Amino acid sequence: MRVSVIRKNVKFMPDSSRVVARFFVNGDERTQKLLNRIMALEEKQVGLALEQTLREFASRHRNISRIFFKHCDNIRRVIEGMEINYSQLSDERKMLIGSYCTSEYSIESAAFFNPSLISDLDQLSLENGEQRVILSFRATGEGHISSIVFRRGILDANNDMKVMATGSHMDTPEITHKKLYDKSRFVKKLKEMSILEKYSTNLMEALPEKFEYYALKRAVDRVLNDATISADRRMALEEVTWLADSFYDVAFKRDSDISERVLFPVSESESNGIEDARFVRFTDDDMNEKIYATYTAYNGHTILPKLLSTDDFYTFRVMPLHGNGALNKNLALFPKKIKGKYAMLARVDGVNNYLMYSDRNTVWNSPVIIQEPRFPWEFTQIGNCGSPIWTEEGWLVISHGVGPMRRYCIGASLFDLDDPSKEIGRLEEPLLSPLEQEREGYVPNVVYSCGAMIHNASLILPYAVSDYASTYGVVDMAELFYALKKR
Repeated sequence: MRVSVIRKNVKFMPDSSRVVARFFVNGDERTQKLLNRIMALEEKQVGLALEQTLREFASRHRNISRIFFKHCDNIRRVIEGMEINYSQLSDERKMLIGSYCTSEYSIESAAFFNPSLISDLDQLSLENGEQRVILSFRATGEGHISSIVFRRGILDANNDMKVMATGSHMDTPEITHKKLYDKSRFVKKLKEMSILEKYSTNLMEALPEKFEYYALKRAVDRVLNDATISADRRMALEEVTWLADSFYDVAFKRDSDISERVLFPVSESESNGIEDARFVRFTDDDMNEKIYATYTAYNGHTILPKLLSTDDFYTFRVMPLHGNGALNKNLALFPKKIKGKYAMLARVDGVNNYLMYSDRNTVWNSPVIIQEPRFPWEFTQIGNCGSPIWTEEGWLVISHGVGPMRRYCIGASLFDLDDPSKEIGRLEEPLLSPLEQEREGYVPNVVYSCGAMIHNASLILPYAVSDYASTYGVVDMAELFYALKKR
């Protein structure tokens, strides 16, 4: 049975004008030569060069002088290593040095896709039938580096969405690394990442049971400075640092609009991208609410599933997920506990849907298969398209299936509320397949979502169009339930 989907005429398109100013260096040797040229300038020449730079770029960034100071401070070690008195440099020369250590990166130039949708925590000042929502997207730029960006909108009584205007400047957050690490948990995660003990044991034995980030960083750097160590050991020790880098807090300025905030990769564990964030509005047993998102960090050869949390979309805590179920991609947290435990969907083997329970939202073990590919359009693999949605009829799971020619379609299933390992029903045909005009893009023949919601007795389903742009569709819940429960 086919279920009707009303595709809405709202397009979220990549915008190459949305840029961030990121740190840029070409290694110590070239940086030293660059610094020699800058230090040879007279102060008047420094002021003129800086003024020309600010004239071209100040309007494109919020407080770019602050960025220049920060990026100059990033190479303070190199500057002082050249026997230059850092404290005696003029502010203008520091900013000019920082400008040479800065480059613009267009975060959306390649694609704007894999949307996730949740209800906003603020529902004041709305008309009857309206709901304020927050959308997240995977924005991809040069080199396929992905980040998380946001939009705010209002759904009306007809399920039409009014998207709020985007801000004019992108804002990257201040980053604070976690203060202390638990050695036993850290060692377990190293094993899960398949880092050989022979490369990490001596390093970890020298650290106390609770250690600071910079203590580990210094210990690793001392070993890496030895040019004679093997390539395998060097890679293993770098991955130790990447794991420590993956714990951090970020905070955005309060005067930034949500559309201006970008969670850009900040640690080595995610240097090649932050992929497919699945946001969920989580309600705890005491009825307190928090926003969580699972996502995949990728550094070019290692995948690290991570969890971020926020109360306000200004401050975020980022943590790696642990356990033998915290593998691969496609983890999605249930919006509330089941029988006192957190619950998570996963695709541990890359093919099937799994279910896990845990007392802690960062430790996941003992995954159990609850779905395998059944229909031809999902024979290659099946996975979730975001967190399960609670309904009186059961847990509604929006899924994706991959079939011939690696075509991605979106499906739906219904699971028992008390025991979501029990499937009540599954659509035999896709809920959503790529239309002819949706087939072309960054990755052809793909429709994909990272999270839907219910509004006015309708499923609001945002989805990516061939991994290039995004839109959304609307499904009548009564029709969907009828199809899911029809035997």
